[in-house]
Amino acid sequence: MNVNITSLMIKELRQRTGVGMSKCKNALVRSEGNVDKAIELLRKEGMASASKKEDRIAKEGLIGFEKSEDLIGMVELSCETDFVAQNKAFTVFLQDIVKQIIDTKPSSLDELNKQKFIVDETLTVDEFRNILIQKFGEKIEIKRMEVIKKEENSSYGIYSHMNGKIVTIVEIEGLGEEILAKNIAMHVAAERPEYLQKEDVSKEVIEKEKEIAKVQIQNKPDYIKGKIVEGKIKAFYDSVCLLNQKYVKDPSFSVEQYVESCALKANKKLRITKFWYWKIGQ
Repeated sequence: MNVNITSLMIKELRQRTGVGMSKCKNALVRSEGNVDKAIELLRKEGMASASKKEDRIAKEGLIGFEKSEDLIGMVELSCETDFVAQNKAFTVFLQDIVKQIIDTKPSSLDELNKQKFIVDETLTVDEFRNILIQKFGEKIEIKRMEVIKKEENSSYGIYSHMNGKIVTIVEIEGLGEEILAKNIAMHVAAERPEYLQKEDVSKEVIEKEKEIAKVQIQNKPDYIKGKIVEGKIKAFYDSVCLLNQKYVKDPSFSVEQYVESCALKANKKLRITKFWYWKIGQ
């Protein structure tokens, strides 16, 4: 059957799939002008296209976040080039995914990928992702997601650095301290702590640091070696533990001391309880 493929049909298919015009026209010809069948063809071809790109490295991308009254959602969406990461279709997809995890609270990436996409329920999240892969011609992957449940008596600060390349979140016990929490989140982005407090560092890590320190001080007198190792371990804590680090906005305080000073001024209990540091490709 010879069907006249009009520009309006091609435009509709392009709007619904995001695929290039020539591919849309070809799909419409093969589906004899049936837009729904053409979409199905493009979905199948999108899946095939995705599988060929799985061995590529998606080292670029963005981290998105969304807040609700009781939740914070975070998603890392990766791609191969910064050009794609800054494309509106990519950034809109990222924000739609973050909204979806706030609404549906999936327990895993696998569950998220199998869900009906909130923007177009004729597609799963994974099927829509594969349409974007076909559109851009490079690997696009939802690398990780997290749904953070807000504690009742806590404040949360979120900081996005380098236009979404790094996102940090800080949880502070105590209400009404979002500005303080965001300031600490900015510190986390700058100093990249690995632990909240020294008690979180494993014995294995400490023993390894001690071994390194002992090698470094082999030529020192035996009677001071113990104190030197002790000092190096303290310096290690000061480097990798958030509460021990010098606060970037006022290095005369450690982060813990700065929060304590804010607590005294506000006449209430304040304590950093958690932090998140996400970086693209981490």
